[in-house]
Amino acid sequence: MSSQLDVRRVSGAGTGYFGTAVETCSTCSDTQGQKGERRPRSDSPEMSREQVKRRAVLSLFCDPVPEQSSELVELSVRDWERLMRWLDLSGLALYFLDRVVELKLCDLLPTAVFTRLHLNLIDNTERTRAMLLESMRIQRNFQQAGISYAVLKGISLWPNAAPKPELRSQFDLDYLVAEGEIPAAREILQRCGYRLYAVSGRSSEFKKNERPGVWLKDIYKHFNSYGVELHSASASANGQSVLDRLEWRDVNGNAMPVLNAVDLFLGHGMHTFKHVCGEYARASQFLEFRRHVLRYRDDSNFWHELRVVCDGNRRARLGLGLVVCLIQQVMGDFAPEALASWTVDALPERLRLWVRIFGHRVVLGGYPGTKLHLLLQQELERYGVEGKRSARNVLLPAQLPPPVIRPFANEGWGTRMRRYAMHLGTIVERARFHLIEGARYLVEARRWRRLEGSPR
Repeated sequence: MSSQLDVRRVSGAGTGYFGTAVETCSTCSDTQGQKGERRPRSDSPEMSREQVKRRAVLSLFCDPVPEQSSELVELSVRDWERLMRWLDLSGLALYFLDRVVELKLCDLLPTAVFTRLHLNLIDNTERTRAMLLESMRIQRNFQQAGISYAVLKGISLWPNAAPKPELRSQFDLDYLVAEGEIPAAREILQRCGYRLYAVSGRSSEFKKNERPGVWLKDIYKHFNSYGVELHSASASANGQSVLDRLEWRDVNGNAMPVLNAVDLFLGHGMHTFKHVCGEYARASQFLEFRRHVLRYRDDSNFWHELRVVCDGNRRARLGLGLVVCLIQQVMGDFAPEALASWTVDALPERLRLWVRIFGHRVVLGGYPGTKLHLLLQQELERYGVEGKRSARNVLLPAQLPPPVIRPFANEGWGTRMRRYAMHLGTIVERARFHLIEGARYLVEARRWRRLEGSPR
């Protein structure tokens, strides 16, 4: 299978090279009332005003658009300011703009909001183009060295999960590399000017041209700064690796290897599940995975192959089921029976209860997140899915967060002060998070224990 993508045509904000693909979700439609209203779930918990506004944003991506999206009409200037911050942090801002334009609802947005989003799209288009060019430069080096690798996340999700790459908020480049070739890949990155920042498990993190003092308003701009993560690919018990069954795409005359359709889907779902099992999952991750599911909605062969690949993998079955269940809690049913029957429908009742009680806070939550995943971790461990860190270590971290940016050779006084300020801000932010969310976790943990004996 081959796809064509010309980097030179990823330009011109608002036009988009890839076009738009509007999914029509019949199962979403089934939850509509006679007047087009989405029937609320009887088990949905009370939501704050902020969460109601955020749900209204996500509801715009349903087809037909449910009545609850009309909440956006009532927003004040202050409401839009708060909502815009969440849109930026959640990665939804440019998807939201694209959907509003597609639905011809531009009058819904205040002029200042529409203008700002449009300028962000112009900036992000240039940034995406630069990242694609940098990725191709790295890949040419990998290919010349004979390294076995695949592009992960990012551009590999186009067009199945992301209609246009310039709409995504992407902060680094990810590559899956054969385990024995990781040292060679690291050496190539270092020759390209990258510095090794961290090694965690099977992943190595690199940065190049790091820039201290970048704020939220700058996340769409191109500063010639890049991050790269290398992930080690190991063979399965039968000696096979996902790198043995790659597909290739042509990107501006360069061959780019990506995972095959089933492996890509499974990796996407499990990456989203990993974030659900952490402090913060961006709403855009749920939206992208929903779109990925709908891409294969009527493809029974695809779902059969996926089920075969997941056979005997309890983590994959529970992970996919949990992610789909979370999305449906907020946006309504959408998963085909061929997927839901062995994932969502097979979820233990305690996991379903966690979704019913906390799902909206996960999908509609704000940065830096919560510690509610610790309650989920407890339940997953009952079914043989172990967490990476103990609850005690998450609640009471023994170390300060590492510096966001390491010292530069011959750095100036101003750069050093910005680095120190950035690190101090991170320490204060993390301390505040652990204090506030730790206290909230203790309250919710007590409430959760009371539900231990509730009917299942």
